Amino acid sequence: MTAAIRPEAEQDREAIWNVNQAAFEGDYEANLVDALRGGGFVEMSLVAEVVGEIVGHILFSRVTIVTNVGTVDALSLAPMAVLPSHQRQGIGSRLVEEGLEACRERGHRFVVVLGHPEFYPRFEFSSKLAERLQSPFGGGEAWMALELVPGALEGIEGRVEYSPPFMSLE
Repeated sequence: MTAAIRPEAEQDREAIWNVNQAAFEGDYEANLVDALRGGGFVEMSLVAEVVGEIVGHILFSRVTIVTNVGTVDALSLAPMAVLPSHQRQGIGSRLVEEGLEACRERGHRFVVVLGHPEFYPRFEFSSKLAERLQSPFGGGEAWMALELVPGALEGIEGRVEYSPPFMSLE
């Protein structure tokens, strides 16, 4: 079955919490989504729906790159979740593809992610591209960036500052 990808609606919030809780086997990411939404940090939140059931979710929130000459606005992709019963069916890939395209259409220039190094490079995320961006979470090969506009990260070097919910939830 094909999943329909669409923007989050108010009535989806409990299902989104459940998807994140099930996919990550814990409450951190589910609570993070609620805190980001509540704090006004969400730039875009999409859901994947199959036969009226929310089975996947992706969220993009605003981050700031602090450089030695000022700040640069960017987006973070986090979290992205698919119910375990619907994983490995292309739903996560569709969420990422459609989410990135929507970010591009809204004029955003680049996105950072701390995620699976075997998953995100298929969307052209690169750890090499993120080398000049310091993550508060470490990451190595899992710390990646993607230019939505070619050359958008050229000359940008600095520290990525996430919104308070990322730093305060336990």
